Amino acid sequence: MKDFSGRPGAAFVAGGSGGIGAAIVRILARRGSDVAFSYRANQAAAEGVAGEVKEHGRQALALQLDLEDETATAEAVARAAGAFGGLHTVVYAAGPHVPMTHLSKVTPGQYRAQLVADAAAFFNLVHPALPLLRESRGSIVAVTTVATRRFPVRDGLSSGTKGAVEAVARALAAEEGRFGVRVNCVAPGMLTDGIAARLIDSGELDAAALEITKRNIPLRRFGDAGDIAEAVAFLASDAAGFITGQALGVDGGYSV
Repeated sequence: MKDFSGRPGAAFVAGGSGGIGAAIVRILARRGSDVAFSYRANQAAAEGVAGEVKEHGRQALALQLDLEDETATAEAVARAAGAFGGLHTVVYAAGPHVPMTHLSKVTPGQYRAQLVADAAAFFNLVHPALPLLRESRGSIVAVTTVATRRFPVRDGLSSGTKGAVEAVARALAAEEGRFGVRVNCVAPGMLTDGIAARLIDSGELDAAALEITKRNIPLRRFGDAGDIAEAVAFLASDAAGFITGQALGVDGGYSV
C-alpha cells in the first residue's frame, strides 16, 4: 500500500518520538510519505525514528519543539513545509502525561496547565497549518481518548482536555470542508503503549484494575500503538475521502 506516494509535500506528526507517534510516523513512511515530526526532549528516540523512515526510502525531518510555544510551533510547521514543498497531513499525537486522579484532587492550576499543554498545543499546531492544508486539500488527524465517550473514574484530566481537542476538531471540520480539508480524531482505548504503559509501570494501574478494565472490553484484550497508527493512516488517506468531523474509537468495543 502506497496511499501517500503520489501526494506532494509531507506529513507532519506532532509527538513523533513517543510510542503512538512513532508508530504513526513509521506507517506513513511505509505507505509512501516523507515525514516531519516533532519531539519534546528525547533526541535519541527521535533520531531512531528518523532512521526508520529513511530505511523505507523516505525523507525525515525531526524537530525539537515545545508545542506550548505558539511562535516556535508556527516556525516548525513553516520549516517542515519549506523542506518538503508543502504538507498533506498533520497528525497531533502529542500531549503530556496524564496521572490517574479524582478531579476533586486536581487543583484549578493543574487543570489549566493540562489544557494549555494539550488543547492549546493542538490549536498552536493546526492553526498555522491550515493555509498549507487548504492548498493541498489535506487532512488533520488528532489522537484523543475513548474516555470522552465512556468515562473511566480518575481519568478526568484526560477526558476534559482531549474533549476540548475533539470539539475544536469538529469545528474545524465544519469550517474547513469548503476548502477540501478534512479533520478527524482517533480515540484510543486501553493500550499496552504510551500513557497506559507509564501508568502500569508507575503502579497507578495495578493488576486488579487492569483485570477489571479488560473485562469491560468486549474483545477482552488491550490494543497497541499499531492499532492506532492504522486508524490514523486510514483517516489521512484518500480511502477516507468522504469522512470528516468524526472520532473513531479504537478501543476493542469499550465504548459500546
